[in-house]
Amino acid sequence: MNLPNSITLSRLLGLPIVVYCLYSDRSSIRWVGFGVFLLAALTDWLDGYVARKLDLVTDLGKFLDPLVDKLLILIPLLILIELHLVPAVGVCLILTRELTIAGWRVGKTQISGANNWGKIKTVSQIIAIAILIAPISSTSFPWQIDNWHFYGLAAFWISVALTLISGLIYLLPPKTQSEEGL
Repeated sequence: MNLPNSITLSRLLGLPIVVYCLYSDRSSIRWVGFGVFLLAALTDWLDGYVARKLDLVTDLGKFLDPLVDKLLILIPLLILIELHLVPAVGVCLILTRELTIAGWRVGKTQISGANNWGKIKTVSQIIAIAILIAPISSTSFPWQIDNWHFYGLAAFWISVALTLISGLIYLLPPKTQSEEGL
C-alpha cells in the first residue's frame, strides 16, 4: 500500500465523525463535522497530487479513490435525507449515476482515472454538502442569512445536474477523428 492509497483510505476515518456530528443539535459539534468533512474532501485532492507528483499512480488507487469518494458523498447525503435537508429523489439520481458508472467501469479492461467532468461533479457535491451541513442560521452572523438552506439546496441541485451530465459523458461513445472533422 503506497502513500497516496493510504491517504485515500484515511478519508474513511473521518466518516464516522461526520456522521456523529450531523446528528448533534449543538452547533459546535456540527462545526467539527463540517471541518472533518472538508478535511476529508481535501485529501481527495492530496492523494491524486501525491500519486502524480511521486509517480505512484496505481490501478488500486484508480479503483479506491472513486469508491471512497462515493462513500464520502453518499453517506452524508443519506443522513441529510433523514434530517429532511435534501430530497431523496436527488440523492437517488446521484446514487443511480454512481452505480451505473461503477458497473460500466467493471467491463473495461483498463482502469481510467476521473475525467474533468467527474472532478467537477465531485467538487460540486462537496460544496453542496458542506453548505448543507454548516450549522449557519440567521443568528450565527450579524448580517441576515435567512436563505442559507435555500443556497444549500440550490448547490445540491446544481451538483445533481453536474452528476447526471458527467455520467452521460462517461457513457457516450467518444467521437472519432472523422466525426470531429464533419
